[in-house]
Amino acid sequence: MRAGFLLALLALAAGYTWLAFADLSWLSSARRLGPGFFPRIIGVSLTLLCAYSFFVELRVPKEPLSEFWKTTLLVAALSAAFIALLDVLGGLLAMIAFMAAALAFLNRGRPVQNAILALALPVCLYLIFKVWLNAGLPRGLLPL
Repeated sequence: MRAGFLLALLALAAGYTWLAFADLSWLSSARRLGPGFFPRIIGVSLTLLCAYSFFVELRVPKEPLSEFWKTTLLVAALSAAFIALLDVLGGLLAMIAFMAAALAFLNRGRPVQNAILALALPVCLYLIFKVWLNAGLPRGLLPL
């Protein structure tokens, strides 16, 4: 089960890396770091780590299915919902909604801490990408 998951993840990482190299340029027209800089680094890192994990998994003796498979499925579903909501809500609101939902499940019993994290982390990421890096984030139907 894990090997199949890791193989699927490896295929997705390899596809992402191929897109980063095929469609995004390393340098901009002004000879500065272009839109392909971070995606290429992330893609190569993801591919290498997934390949390593896959081959390690093949060598390790098989264990019974983990008790956390429901948590894994929920996080995967929340991630899919986050991607689907990016164009509807916009980057900032989708990140806040994702963090709030994930923390409500994964960090039960701490509503104040969850609220602070669900607001602070997306706002910091928004400021880093939008203000500091001047990178475009999805605006959504109600642009902020």
